[in-house]
Order: sequence, then structure tokens, then C-alpha cells
Amino acid sequence: MVNIIVELSKYLMIILIAAYTFSCFSVFAQHDLVRKKKILGRQNRLMFTIQLIAYLVMFLQTKELELVFFYLAQVVLLIAIILLYINIYPRSSRLVVNNMCMLICVGFIMITRLDYATAVKQFVFVAVSVTVSLVVPVIIRRLKFLSKWTNFYAGVGIAALLFVAVLGQTSYGAKLGFSIGGISIQPSEFVKILFVFYVASSLRISTDFKNVVKTTIVAALHVLILVASTDLGAALIMFVVYLVMLYVATRQPLYVLAGLGGGSVASVLAYHLFGHVRTRVEAWKDPFATYADGGYQVAQSLFAIGTGGWFGMGLYQGMPDKIPVAESDFIFSAISEELGLIFALCLILICVSCYVMFLNIAMQLRNVFYKLVALGLGTCYIFQVFLTIGGVTKFIPSTGVTLPLVSYGGSSLLSTLIMFGIIQGLYILREDEEEIIERKKNELRRETRNPKKKRKRPAQAPKKKRTKFEEVEQQRIR
Repeated sequence: MVNIIVELSKYLMIILIAAYTFSCFSVFAQHDLVRKKKILGRQNRLMFTIQLIAYLVMFLQTKELELVFFYLAQVVLLIAIILLYINIYPRSSRLVVNNMCMLICVGFIMITRLDYATAVKQFVFVAVSVTVSLVVPVIIRRLKFLSKWTNFYAGVGIAALLFVAVLGQTSYGAKLGFSIGGISIQPSEFVKILFVFYVASSLRISTDFKNVVKTTIVAALHVLILVASTDLGAALIMFVVYLVMLYVATRQPLYVLAGLGGGSVASVLAYHLFGHVRTRVEAWKDPFATYADGGYQVAQSLFAIGTGGWFGMGLYQGMPDKIPVAESDFIFSAISEELGLIFALCLILICVSCYVMFLNIAMQLRNVFYKLVALGLGTCYIFQVFLTIGGVTKFIPSTGVTLPLVSYGGSSLLSTLIMFGIIQGLYILREDEEEIIERKKNELRRETRNPKKKRKRPAQAPKKKRTKFEEVEQQRIR
């Protein structure tokens, strides 16, 4: 009986997440506010149904009562997130909130399947991170001088990266961060946000050649420090983010071409300078030939994805625990194995819908600084998704970055939720701008309908018509 339930559950979850994904994009074309609210409310019901089915299957497989209490705690947490955003920020984007909760929910399901203790830690990280991120929209909305802290963003970001490069702990061949009280902190996750604010603030001042060179030097310093720390994933993200923001601000394709040329040269140098980069490239080229020497992770990832197929093996029917760091860097492979490629593709599309929303906000903002911030954060988010999925599917060499909001990790989770909080603040600012514009339009309509009575000017005496002789005499006088 349990096997039948497990088999049916995977198909049901695929149908539900497909319906959720479809609604993510149908919301963009919906202008009726009542219908839009119905679609967004339906998304919440679909998410909680997927979560219920997944934890029911896991309980039937393990018979562990603690899963029931953990599931109920998650439901309370997710409902609290939705209600807090609705009540505290009624003008916030419900779609962004729903997608954020959906990604967190999928992460909970997969991490619980892999390791219950790790899932509990992730729950604590989510609760703390959401509490912190709820303050962010207020900061974005109230502080009008954020665009003036150019040197502050650059100074703090460079100092944090230098600290890690000198004193950081080495993990998987890279200095990523350090531990405090058993909690690993990865400063580069937060420096990415400061980096976006720096570039936006600097390019807001001027886009002339002199300022572009100055901004490029500071941006290159961020990237070079990360390269020295062998944190090439974060370095690549910052590099791409800078190129995108630079092009949008200047509209000069030559800058992008020069950047791509410099990046290509840097990639070749990194290949020759760093041994773990060569190992990852060789594993990418043929993971099975280098199975015992660097290709094990990618090979196991491909085995998992291939075994799962389109519909997956079902929860507890696969072997995702055989994939190294499956709960973090390779969680997409674990999802593909047990929940199926269709489920995994829907997850990608949900991430894409978040990016589309970010771009939509960026295009509608009038302030150049906020526009560039929204664009930079959106690019940072979607490119990290690309690096993660591209690495586990052998599309590109593995870079060791996590899948935002889905993978296990406190620093990554907190930084991503702060990003989403900033986007919510920018969305509220856009709503404020639209309200001001609408108010001005209404005032103009009232003035048009009820024009003020103009004061009557005193009647002027009719001018005496001059003769030709008088005109000639007048010209002589002049």
C-alpha cells in the first residue's frame, strides 16, 4: 500500500507544481486585481498541498513521529511569512513572497529527506533570516541617502574579502569564510549585495570614461581578491553582474566586449594557476574518466539525474545520499532523482519568474540608482541559479555555489532573503511613485474640470490709427 501511495504521490506533486508554475507567469498577464488575488491565493494552496503530500510519504516511509511536528512547525512558519508580508507591507509583491516560500518549502522537503538534523538547522536559519529580512523593505523605503554611500560600500566589501583571504578557512580548495560558535559564515554572500550597491551608486554619479575606469578598477579589485581566495564562483558572479550593470548604465557594447575579452584571458590564467580549477575542468570534460580524481561528484550527479528520469523515483526510492554535498551544492540532482526532471524544470521556471519580476521592477523605477540595484540583484540571483544547475548537469564546470533558498546554508539563505527584502522595498517604492503620479493626474483633471476664473483686465483704449506721415516722423525720432 505504501509503495502505491509513493508512486501516486510523485505524479500528483508534479501536477501540482506544474499548476503553480503556470500561475507564476499567468499573473503577469492578469490586470484584474480580484482575479490576480485569486491566482496568488491558489498558489499558496498548491504549495501547502505539495508539502503535505511530501511529508505524508516521508512519515509512511520512516514512521518517525518527529516528522509530523516538524511539518507542522514549517506550516506555521510559512503561513507567518505570508501573513507578515501581507499585513506589514500590503503593497509588497505577493508573487515574490509566494515564490520565496515555495523555494524554501522544496528545500525543506529535500533536506529533510537527506538528513533530518540538517533540516532542523535549516529551519532555524530560515526563521532568523526571515526576521532580519522583514526590516529591509523599511530601510530601503525610508533611507533616501543610500545612493550616496559609494565609498562605504566599496570599503566594507573589500575589507571583508581581504579578511577572508588572509584568515579564512579553506574548504574544497577555496577560502570561503570562517566559523563562529560552530556556525560557518561566508562573507562573500553579503559582499555581493554591497558590490551591487557600490556599482549602482558609482554609475549613478556619472557614466563618463573617467568614472567608468575608476568603477572598473574597484570592481576588479573585488574580483581579484576572490580569485586569490580561490572563490571562483563568487568572483564569476560579481564579474557578470558588473558587466550587465555597466552595459545598462552606459549603453556601450565596447565595454562589454572588453570585459568579455579580459574575462577570457583571466579564465585561461586561472586554469594554469590553480590546481583545483584544472581538476574541475577535467571533471567537466569527462567525469567518468576522472571518476577517482575529481570527477566523482559530477558522475554521481549525472547518475542521479539519469536514474530519476522525467517523473522521478519517488521519495525514499532513490539514493541521493550517494551524491557528495547533496544538501547544498548538488541538491538539484537529488531533487531530479526522486521528484523527477519535470519537477526540477518547474523549479527552474519558478526561479525565472522571480527574475522576470525583478526586471519588471527595474524597468518601471524612475530613480537610476534603484533601477540599477534591482537589475544587479536580479542578475546576481539568476546567474547563481545558472551556475548551480549548469555545474550539476555538466553544462559548465562546477563552481561550488548553492541553489538560492533551496540549498542548505545559513549565509546563502540570509543573503538571498535580504536580496528579496530589498526587491520588496523597491517594489513598494515603485508603488509609491505610481501613487504620486496618479495623484498628480487627478489634480490636473480637477483643475481642468473646474478652471479658476481669470481676473478681468481693464479695458485698454483703442489705439489711434496713425497716418503715413506720422509713421515716417516716428521713424525719424527713433
